[in-house]
Amino acid sequence: MVRINLYVRVNGQTMSKVLICVAWPYANGAIHLGHLAGSILPSDIFSRYNKLLGNDVLIVSGSDQHGTPITVTAEKEGVTPNIIADKFHEINKKAIENMGVEYSLFTKTHNQNHINVVQSIFAKLLEKGYLYTGESDQYYCPKCNKFLPDRYVEGTCPKCGAERIRGDQCDFCGKIFETGELKDAYCVQCRTEPKIRSTKHYFFKLSTFKKFLLEYLDSKKNWRSNVKSFTTNWLKDGLHDRAITRDIEWGIPVPIDGWSDKSIYVWFDAVIGYLSASIEYSKMIGKPDYWREYWQCPEVKHYYFLGKDNIPFHSIIWPSILMGCGHLNLPYDIPANEYLMFKGGKFSKSRGGAIDIPSVLEKFDADVVRYYLTVIMPDTHDSEFTWADFESKINNELVSNLGNYWHRSLSFTKKNFGIVPKGGEAETGLILKIIDGGLKDYKQYLNSCNFKKAIKVVMQLSSEGNKYINNSQPWALVKTDSAACGRVMNAALTLAKALAIMTWPFMPKASDVVWKYLNMESTLKNIRLESVMEPITAGIHLLDPSPVFKRIEIPENWKIVDEKEESKKNDVLLEGSYANFRKLDIRVANVIWIDDHPEADRLYQMKVDVGEKEPRSIVAGLKAFYKKDEILGRKVLCLINLKPRKLRGIMSQGMLLAADDENNGGSTVLLLKPSNDSPVGTRMNCGLENTESCIDYEEFTKVTFKVSTVKDGVFNYNNGIRIQLPEESPPRVVAVIDNDKAMALSDGNSCVATVDRDIIDGANVR
Repeated sequence: MVRINLYVRVNGQTMSKVLICVAWPYANGAIHLGHLAGSILPSDIFSRYNKLLGNDVLIVSGSDQHGTPITVTAEKEGVTPNIIADKFHEINKKAIENMGVEYSLFTKTHNQNHINVVQSIFAKLLEKGYLYTGESDQYYCPKCNKFLPDRYVEGTCPKCGAERIRGDQCDFCGKIFETGELKDAYCVQCRTEPKIRSTKHYFFKLSTFKKFLLEYLDSKKNWRSNVKSFTTNWLKDGLHDRAITRDIEWGIPVPIDGWSDKSIYVWFDAVIGYLSASIEYSKMIGKPDYWREYWQCPEVKHYYFLGKDNIPFHSIIWPSILMGCGHLNLPYDIPANEYLMFKGGKFSKSRGGAIDIPSVLEKFDADVVRYYLTVIMPDTHDSEFTWADFESKINNELVSNLGNYWHRSLSFTKKNFGIVPKGGEAETGLILKIIDGGLKDYKQYLNSCNFKKAIKVVMQLSSEGNKYINNSQPWALVKTDSAACGRVMNAALTLAKALAIMTWPFMPKASDVVWKYLNMESTLKNIRLESVMEPITAGIHLLDPSPVFKRIEIPENWKIVDEKEESKKNDVLLEGSYANFRKLDIRVANVIWIDDHPEADRLYQMKVDVGEKEPRSIVAGLKAFYKKDEILGRKVLCLINLKPRKLRGIMSQGMLLAADDENNGGSTVLLLKPSNDSPVGTRMNCGLENTESCIDYEEFTKVTFKVSTVKDGVFNYNNGIRIQLPEESPPRVVAVIDNDKAMALSDGNSCVATVDRDIIDGANVR
């Protein structure tokens, strides 16, 4: 392999190439805000940030046009899959462009280039011995008289109990199913219970790569904890060879004689799209080998943006395919997002209100939508979209803070000076010091794909700008000392310019408008991030500004949720209930230091690692039940969003959860713990939202937790509330009870809350 030097120096700074791969949405409907928040918006923010750094960015995605979601939609509408796939490809491509998202190439899987690349990968893996033929079980509908692809089968997840789950994977706990594992399965077309029949397929030797994958995963210190734990749990379950062909006509033909009645399975086909799109782009720009600079140079970092349901396909299966082919770069980072929730459930087309992107853009400016989705982005846990919160954050944050700063600094200077006035050393030095402090955090957060924190830095800088103007009182100063007022406004416009640059990855249209008002010579696409530290040039003629953002008003009926009607429409697990539980942020933690409380005989003081930069101080009344060495170094479950309070003079920043049977006549207290070695910081939220707001202890008591013995894989509380659990579940499990429903307190995967030893069934948690 030829080594290619991809690093150059511009203005003393090293620039490099970056490949950004964005999950391919199915072309069976209009993309919605869940797609935008999950993968499309974060990838565009990261791409634009890298362009500000001066890096060469190749960002690719496209429409996933194969697979059964398209055939299901086509059959409903009575047309061919190709018509549906191309129709929604164009709709979604336009919607993405209208959101201000820029790809190097947004292509589709049903084109000859992609077909050729997939078939060549198939042939290479076959040649190297990583593919073989074998018999496999598949669902077969006796009424429809055909084998059923995964999307034609629905049922109940055997692991977490979620209903109406498709045949290949659970959207809630992430479990990937083998044929026959789905409980209460039925054909989605005729509701008939399918049979299991044997059929011949090609298999990928996924099991061969376990050792390499473990080493690869161990090297990924930069991965988000949810991505790493998800992948770790998947590997713990064992790697099994997977069929890569299916009994379906719509798809990429198997390039083997005698296999014309089968197609290559979509999960194998779609991930190769990142490579095929890079090759297609290279041909498009007249440089057929350009893709090699991104895929065959080890120094180039590959970033994959996707939703959590796609994690194992990108952290396990795609790396295995790349390893099998050889001489192709593996993913550097997979900053997968969790789910954006709406009215208590995962975003879908049937939720009501304007949630698909084309409909939203009929009512709101793209940058307004981009801002809100950034500040509530479901990066490490599910987040909730509400119209009321949307209105509040736009009006009270974006308009009142950033928009206000831009307009007051620009309009005042234009009115009183017409040009950028001369600056002063003191004023400029002060504002550059403020900018420099924010810039360091901004770069740190964006380098690690922490977009929510990065936008908060921008908003904090605009708050500092508003304070600066308020304290300087230019409206009074202009009457007594015009030159001094000019120095103040020069500094204010220096910050306005810096904010335009730093905001560009998040809200490019608004940034371009401000840039135009400042009458800057170059465009933001050609500006580098270090320019934020350059004072604005005096003498530039300013253009007449208008407010960049306008207040919005959401119709009242959009804000009202009729829970009864919504529960009928809701097609996801838990149907929007467990409202009090969703307020809790419970994490796996580790006690790293413990000592006696100096002022209280019954209390311990502790330092607890909850996966944040600094450990938390916790005060707990556990002396009567545990010795210090029984707590030190152990994994516990910690409620971290409880309002901090002083307990006998020492601040406690959370609460350890423990089960007790005092209401049942006993005096046993047992600390809750994770059932397996889940990483510190793992959220125990069963796939539900955990808000970032603090709660009172009284709010915590509104949630009912019960401990019960698991018998034959079943949690049974109060002789009627039952949860089916995996066979490997611990003998005692903690569950959240909501009226006549229950769910295990878990991370949504294989980790559930348990206790060390026996305790009476029905014990409470406090």
